[in-house]
Amino acid sequence: MGCGHKDDKASLASSQMASFSHHPHQPPSAPASKEVWKKGGRMFSILLAVHLALLACTLVSSGAFEKIAVHDYDVFFLLTVMMLIVIIWIIFYLVGTSRCPDAIPCKDSHTGPIWLRGGLILFAIFSLVMDVFKIGYYSSFYSCLSAIKIIYPIVQAIFVAVQTYFLWVSAKDCVHVHLNVTRCGLMLTLTTNLAVWMSAVTDESVHKAHSKLKKNVTDEIFRWLLKAGMRSSSAEECNCNSQICQVFKNGYFWLYPFNIEYSLFASAMVYVMWKNVGRFIDHHSHHVHRLKFRLFRRTFFVGIVLGLIILVSGLGVLILYEVQVNSSTEPSKKRQALTMYYIFNIVCLGLMSLVCIGGSVIYRFDKRDMDRHKNPTRTLDVALLMGAALGQYAISYYSIVAIVASTPRDAVSALNLTYALLMIAQHTFQNIFIIEGLHRQPPKEDHKHDSRQKDLYGLTFVNINAVSLRVPDSGSTLAPGTASGTEAMHPSDLVRSLTAPKKMNWRRKFLREISMFLLLSNIILWIMPAFGARPQFDNDTELNFYGDSMWPAIVDICLPFGIFYRMHAVASLLEVYIMS
Repeated sequence: MGCGHKDDKASLASSQMASFSHHPHQPPSAPASKEVWKKGGRMFSILLAVHLALLACTLVSSGAFEKIAVHDYDVFFLLTVMMLIVIIWIIFYLVGTSRCPDAIPCKDSHTGPIWLRGGLILFAIFSLVMDVFKIGYYSSFYSCLSAIKIIYPIVQAIFVAVQTYFLWVSAKDCVHVHLNVTRCGLMLTLTTNLAVWMSAVTDESVHKAHSKLKKNVTDEIFRWLLKAGMRSSSAEECNCNSQICQVFKNGYFWLYPFNIEYSLFASAMVYVMWKNVGRFIDHHSHHVHRLKFRLFRRTFFVGIVLGLIILVSGLGVLILYEVQVNSSTEPSKKRQALTMYYIFNIVCLGLMSLVCIGGSVIYRFDKRDMDRHKNPTRTLDVALLMGAALGQYAISYYSIVAIVASTPRDAVSALNLTYALLMIAQHTFQNIFIIEGLHRQPPKEDHKHDSRQKDLYGLTFVNINAVSLRVPDSGSTLAPGTASGTEAMHPSDLVRSLTAPKKMNWRRKFLREISMFLLLSNIILWIMPAFGARPQFDNDTELNFYGDSMWPAIVDICLPFGIFYRMHAVASLLEVYIMS
């Protein structure tokens, strides 16, 4: 395959010549006909992704029920084929497309920042460990399982490694050759990540149901888990009895949250790459801000210290909750664990809400301009924050209705109601704070102010008044010794220039403290539900009100979005911290 289509090159060349002839100082832009086909190419790739996503969703949801003649090895076969196709396309992109002449004339500096790619690598490492545990678990009773159950984690490990490398080196690319193939390849990659995410969420939900529900339901689900890929008709032959088998089983279920987050992070980065295919970047408005991550500079350590206190306290609450709820059968121990969990979260969410309100107030006095340039990454960040928050909103509103409508009401119900209300408030205020921070222009380089202040701080107030700072009239020539393009200053303006940077630094320090506190708090609020602290299954109010089938289904659908919201908020808050 050649590096681009000839008709695309001809139309692009003619359009660029026309643009240079009429507007010699404007950057080249895509022609009108190419823009029309750009929309057609995007539409074709979107349709491909929609059909594949619906097929994967149908198989994954059907495979979760024993009475439907769709087994989990059917789901694994589809996912394996999709991942193999994506691996082949990524290799083609890295070897062929990206090496074509003028394939990547520009890069989007806002896409794939180092902290986002670093987080992706962290989740990828845990996903690879999960695949190793899964291979070891299925290998323990290979004789009675379908071979696809061992092939699938092997292919998934290769897929994670290849995709992570691809996103690390190519996340900023704005490709201008093989446009339609690249769009379809990226949409196939996005759909594959979402399908793997749906499969992981379903598998984790079945495992949670196996651990929490009654014994007859547990046996039925356990029979379904083993029956799906069995060669033998006896379910007992595939029981995991050895100790090493139990270690592999528990290990890969504990690592499922990392694989779930990896799939969502990769999907977000692939979507931004898809938006950048065929994109021309105006370098006059697309400024590259090289900001350094300085954790221990210009900070009072208040946000870091409070955030670490919340983080360590949350880990202690999580350990005690797991021990008292899962290991103890006494109702009093369960009530104590729920009370402790709700009190901690009420305090944490209340502090986070107040801090977000304070940060939004500080932004009202921020003198930085709003960044109104086109930025697909920021648009996606805002959409993901607003969309992922809907999951926790839904759980909170369902809880509020159940608590208000149920009788009798006790202390745990009151704490649960307060927790649900604060969860809604905290998500709302935090979204406002993060969106405000993402739309602010980064601060100017400090060395510009420092070099100016070094010359001015040596002057006393009397000397400032004594300096001749005449403002020339309009149309007059500049005074001798004055550089062309500079402006003369009034003494009062000079005094304000001495004090303004100091006020700006105070605001930036407070914004950094707020961002770091929220970042650490969101980490613990992600860890607690991701690793088992889910009071929605342990509190009987909602379970009795909505029933044993409806309420677990609501939580299983909405909770993964709430968990993803926390991790995406961590990445966005880190960006707000660096931009402050």
